[in-house]
This record gives sequence, C-alpha cells and structure tokens, in this order.
Amino acid sequence: MTPAPPQAAETPQLTVRAVVAGMAIGAVMCAANVYVVLKTGWSLGVTLSSTVIAFGLFRAMNAGRLVRRPLGMLENTTVSSVASAAAFMTGGGNMAALPALILLTGTRPGTLALVAWFAVIAALGVVIAIPIKRQLIDVEPLPFPLGVATASTLRAMHGTSDGGRTARKLFAAAGVAGLFTLLRDLRSLPARLPGMLAVPLSIAGQPASAWSLGVDSSLVLLGGGALMAPRTAWSLLVGALVTYGALAPAMVTRGAIAAVDYKHIVEFTAWPGAALLVASGVFSLALEWRSAGRAVGALVRALRPSRSFSGPGAGDGEEAPVRWFGLGLAVLSPLAVLLMALLFGIPWWAGVLAIPLALVMGVIAGRVTGETDISPTKALGPVTQLLYGAMLPAHLTANLMSANVTGGVGLHAGDLLTDLKAGKLVGASPKRQVVAQLFGVAVGAVAVVPAFALLVPDASVLGTPELPAPAVLVWASVSRALSGGLSDMPPTTRVAAAAGALLGVTLTALERWLPARARRWVPSAAGLGMAMVIPGSTATAMFLGSLVASALRRARPGAGASITLIASGLVAGESVVGMAVALGRAFGLPV
Repeated sequence: MTPAPPQAAETPQLTVRAVVAGMAIGAVMCAANVYVVLKTGWSLGVTLSSTVIAFGLFRAMNAGRLVRRPLGMLENTTVSSVASAAAFMTGGGNMAALPALILLTGTRPGTLALVAWFAVIAALGVVIAIPIKRQLIDVEPLPFPLGVATASTLRAMHGTSDGGRTARKLFAAAGVAGLFTLLRDLRSLPARLPGMLAVPLSIAGQPASAWSLGVDSSLVLLGGGALMAPRTAWSLLVGALVTYGALAPAMVTRGAIAAVDYKHIVEFTAWPGAALLVASGVFSLALEWRSAGRAVGALVRALRPSRSFSGPGAGDGEEAPVRWFGLGLAVLSPLAVLLMALLFGIPWWAGVLAIPLALVMGVIAGRVTGETDISPTKALGPVTQLLYGAMLPAHLTANLMSANVTGGVGLHAGDLLTDLKAGKLVGASPKRQVVAQLFGVAVGAVAVVPAFALLVPDASVLGTPELPAPAVLVWASVSRALSGGLSDMPPTTRVAAAAGALLGVTLTALERWLPARARRWVPSAAGLGMAMVIPGSTATAMFLGSLVASALRRARPGAGASITLIASGLVAGESVVGMAVALGRAFGLPV
C-alpha cells in the first residue's frame, strides 16, 4: 500500500468531538477489556473495532441531524488512537501484576495512587515510541499488520457509500452477544442459559465437568478464538486435554492435587504452565538478539541532534519533535521511581534501574510488534521478574511491579507505533496522534481502576471458573518461586516446573529452526502454557471459535474482514453487558 498524499495540515484531525468520542469509546472498551483479560488471559486490542464503532455512531448521528457532518477519516484516526491507548490500559501486565500482588500479599493501593501508577507507565511507553518512529516506519519500514489493516478499513469506509454496512456487522454481533449474556447471567430470570455445555465423559471416576472439561458458552471466548491464530487455538485444545484429561488425574492419584475441582487443580498446573511460558518467552527474546540490537541502534540514531524528523506522509512540522521524548522522560521517570518507592516499597536504586530497562524493552517491543503484530509482553515481564528476583530475591512487590513497568511501557510503545503506521498510510499528523494517545492514557487510567475494583473486590474471586485470571496465576507463580526459592516447592511440583521449562525451550527452538512446512505442526508454547492455567472449557470454546472462523475463511476467501468485525462485536457485546450486570449487582439491583 502506498502512502496517502500529505493532508494532515489541511484536514481536521485532532478535533474536540473526535477526542471526546475516543475517550468515551476507550473508557467503555477499557472496562470491558478488564473482564476479557481476567476471563481469558488475553487483552484484546480495539484499534480496528473502535474505528468502525466511531464511524457507525457518527454516521447514525449525522442521519438523525445530531451532528452537522460525518466523522472525517483523519478524525477517525484520532478516535482510534485515543480509544486504543485507553483500552490497552488492561495489558502490559497491569491486569496481571496488580491482581497477583493482591493475591499474594493482600496489598491494594488507593484509587488515586493506582490511577497515577497506570498513567505514568503508559505515558512512558508513548514518549519512548516518538524517537524510533522514523526508523521503524519511515526508513525500513516494518509491516505493522494491524496498522495496515486499520488504514485499509478507514479507506474502505470513508471512500465508499456502503461503509455503514461494515459498522452494522459489528453492532449486530455485539447486540446478539449482549442479549445472549443477559439470558445467561441475569439471576432474576426464571430459566437461564447454561454457562457450560457438559460432555458425556467420565475421567478417573469423575464427570468431565469436575475436571473443568466441557464447552464454555461465553461468546467472548468464541469471538476471541476467532481472532486467534489457528495454531495457538489448537494448541490450547491439546494442552487442555493433556492437562485436565491426563496430568491432573495422575497428580490426584499421587496426592499432589488435593481435590478434583478447578481451583485445586490449577494450584498445581500453574507451575509447569508458568515455567513453560517464562522459559519460552526468555529463550525467544534471546534468539531475537539481532532484532533487539537493531532496535536499540535505531533509538541511538534517532536521538542524534543532526537527524531530521520529518517523514513522508506528514506535512512539514507534523512529526512529533524528539524534544517531547526528552521532556517526557525527564518528567515521568522521577514520578515512576517515586511511585515504586511510595506504593510498593521498592528501593530507590531498584526503581532507577527499572527506567533504562523499560526504555530498552520498549524499543524492543516496538520492533517485535512491527515485525509480528504481537506485543512481547509475555516475554518482557518474565525477563524483568528474573532480573529483580536475582537482585531482590525476597521482595515480591519489586518482582511484580518492576515487571509491570517494562511490560506496560513496551505495550504502549507498540500500540502508538501501530497507530502511527495506520496514520502514515492515510496522511495523518503523527504529532496529533501522539497527543491523542496521551488523552487515551488519561481516560484509560481513570476507567481501569474502578472497573477492576468492581470485578475483583477481593482475592477470592481470582482463579475461579468465572474469573480464571490465567495471567495473574502465572505472574504470581513466578514471583512466589523467585521469592521463596525452588527448594520450598514440593518435589513433584519442582519436577513439573522443570518439565514445563524444558518443553517451552524445546518448542521455541523447533519453531525457530524447523522448515516452514513442519513448523505449523509444532504446538504453540503460548497456547500450551495458557491451557495449563485456564479451565478446559475455556480452551475448548476458544478452539471452536477459531475452527469456525478458519472454516469460513476457507469457504469464503474474501470474508476475512467481516469475520474480524463480527468476532470483535461478540467480544465487545458480552464484555460490556457483563460489566453492566456486575455494576448492577454492586449497587444492589436484582440482576
């Protein structure tokens, strides 16, 4: 795709209505994403779906004479930038580190303190992306697949008369998912839809449902599976069958698992699952040392005073100045160190070390996101946990929250670069996109804290079939192991963790060095690892979503964009209604 002609300086982009719309959509999707990440372990991006939602809303308001003109294409990039920055406040370890801290220590900082914490981390990620934009997007340029898809969607909607049909697909799917959620979750109904579809099997004398095997009826899981890579999805299914159909029954027989229910099973399986994910992530990052070196080199070159920061796709003076990076780092770094010390008791020297580490991790995350469309948070977080585990072996909070810094910075750097890629292809102003992201950071930090408090009033709801919180269990397991030492673990658990780590390294090596034809049959380390910490019914539902989406793509090769929109609608519909139901119950309503 060739860049659009420069137009940022002449066409409205950072308008008040676009920022307000982005903040509203972003706040809702951020709250909904809290539900999604605690349910599945994945924080879903809303870059594309927020673009379509905004287009549809303004088109409807224009038809009803509530606004004088439809949303322009560059205004739509502003909505997308604001909304994605807000919704991603649930990623980067935010909804793993904080709940893991609550699970392990019972510590929960106050509301305003958490808002400040999340905002500072995310803003650091935004400013770190500024100086590397030219190298990764203008000079090389890296593909950033989601950015290209967003640009294509923007051009299709704003350049044709049937753009409204695109939005209607997403809204229709969201409506179906919302209605289904009400029929399943409302306690006031005389009869409700089942939460899980049982399978008529017995394992070790117990029904399959006792081992958490079945099919979860959540449309969030079906939609999330449809958005997932097929290899990850079938790996989830294989991992669930092995974990709950073979490993767990064997460990119950040996006495390593005390009872046949999900919570007792996952207390054991989280260890090999966490070891698999951490070993895979660390080894994968080590294998990408050349990419990491190129990313750091790009940052060094970008910071040279002689470099020009204007690039194709933006008018003169429309690039974000590199001084914004310096100013942001000078203001935000001391704040981050201060918050680490005040909120979590992290020694000041350890907090200071987290800043250059986060800078390097953010640059690496930007490049990996550009090359693969996957933010390497699951690798960056454990690397930091291992480093701080060595420096402060008995300090749980330092281990968790320093990893939260590097993971959050990396995620938001990659998100801004994805937005900038889309903006470059439609002629948007990078400077205004950066400002839009900062608006999103502010509203996301405000939205994520009460949404989390609503869903997680205390640690007892974490690690249950309703809120499996798989990423939380992984982060908690790693921190517990690094704090107490492997010698404190039962022998069976140590063996399981060692086997998980060996499997993670092996799978990563096979994926890297096998021929492409053979590689597709290697299970995904992420899929297998996550299968060990989510209910089997969750893995089955996500696999079915992926299976249906894959079948539809084969039957209708041109239907990929529609499938993505419908799947996004299913996720958005259930998560928003699920949050609304939880809010009603919190206020004592009979729902």
